[in-house]
Amino acid sequence: MSDIEDVFGASEEQQEEQTKAAVTEPDAESKTSVVTERTEEVIPGESEKMVTETIDEDGDVVEETTEVTRKTVKRTMKITETSSTTKTTTLTTPAKLYGKDLSEYDDVDVESLLAQLSPEEITILAKEVDPDDNFLPPDQRCGYECTKEATGPLNRKQLIEHINKQAIETPDQPEFEPYVQGKVRGKKWVPPPRDAREIEAEEQIAIDMGEEYEHALNDATQEEIIDLAAILGFHSMMNQDQYHASLLNKGQPVGLGWDGITKSTQQKLFPSDPPNSTDVEESIKRVKDDDNKLIDLNLNNIKNISDEKLEQLFAALPQNEHLEVLSLTNVGLTDKTALLLAEAIEKSKTLRVLNVETNFISPPVIVRLVQALLKCHTIEEFRASNQRSAVLGNKIEMEITNLVEKNSSLLRLGLHLEFNDARHRVAAHLQRNIDRIGRQRRMGHLSRNYTIGVWQ
Repeated sequence: MSDIEDVFGASEEQQEEQTKAAVTEPDAESKTSVVTERTEEVIPGESEKMVTETIDEDGDVVEETTEVTRKTVKRTMKITETSSTTKTTTLTTPAKLYGKDLSEYDDVDVESLLAQLSPEEITILAKEVDPDDNFLPPDQRCGYECTKEATGPLNRKQLIEHINKQAIETPDQPEFEPYVQGKVRGKKWVPPPRDAREIEAEEQIAIDMGEEYEHALNDATQEEIIDLAAILGFHSMMNQDQYHASLLNKGQPVGLGWDGITKSTQQKLFPSDPPNSTDVEESIKRVKDDDNKLIDLNLNNIKNISDEKLEQLFAALPQNEHLEVLSLTNVGLTDKTALLLAEAIEKSKTLRVLNVETNFISPPVIVRLVQALLKCHTIEEFRASNQRSAVLGNKIEMEITNLVEKNSSLLRLGLHLEFNDARHRVAAHLQRNIDRIGRQRRMGHLSRNYTIGVWQ
């Protein structure tokens, strides 16, 4: 930056003001240089006389006097070069409410302020504030208030009839132009012209497949083209029935083709399973009496089993010496009854298969059930998937894995394990159990055939 200042004829005060104006901010660096220039100007008033004698044509002497007035002017030029660095500091203004900082409202007692409001003011405040509370009914969260009195109890059928009647009696809005079949009312949409370059690019796209393939495709029927598209995997060019018919070589459905109307496949109706007709009270009595014919007890999908009946059943399990399979799928087992089942498992002597799938057992209680299997050396299969918590978590899965690795009698586990480490370790340990039992069977100690599986 350069400033050229003319200090000729200026007073000392003006020069000081100009010097002060040239001062930049403290971080600026400036360099000043002074240039002096001298000029001569002619000023009327101060004259210098010059006398010259000349002889004219007649021989007379003529004196010529010339006055020259000059003045020397001295000009001082000061050139200032300044290089500066600009620093910008942004000051954030704290948020304010009614002219005060928000921190000043931290110590305000809201209860005392509300106590000073009148009922009318509280009503106005409630309309302006939306409480974010899901437990409040919608009519209390809504700002709209109906001041009309209730006309009577709600009659849904009468209300629907009134709405339909009102809709029928309301006249339709008149049409500006009557409908005429085949005539377009209003402005017809015309697609914009395509770019010539796009048309040329599409025309240039061509695939040279050879004369043999082109001849085969030109002579192929529509069904053969559909079969070829299915083989090549062009799923978007056909529906599901055409695709499966091509893969199974069943022939294409009649009436479809490329331009046919696709219809949804009719669903196959399967008869629903009959309800479980097992008598719960009779079964509990047989378990208590240790009936030697009761080997498999299936109470699946029985909804009305109370906790008292389940407690009676679990209390009778330790004394039973013939029951081998117990299925309690979808019976509403909770953590309370599942803990009683874990205590009964520890004392059971003959139970081999236990199924408690599709209940309301939490992950920690599942760990408790798996822990109870360590004391019961007869259980070979345990299933407890599809509970209220779909994901067990890494900590729970690692605890289950450690407990399973300590169990030498478990052969099949029905649990959804999300982490690969837990799945692989459990599968490897169950395989070792199967191999050991297989060797014992070959040696003649066991004659029962076992299988293994881990649900993933």
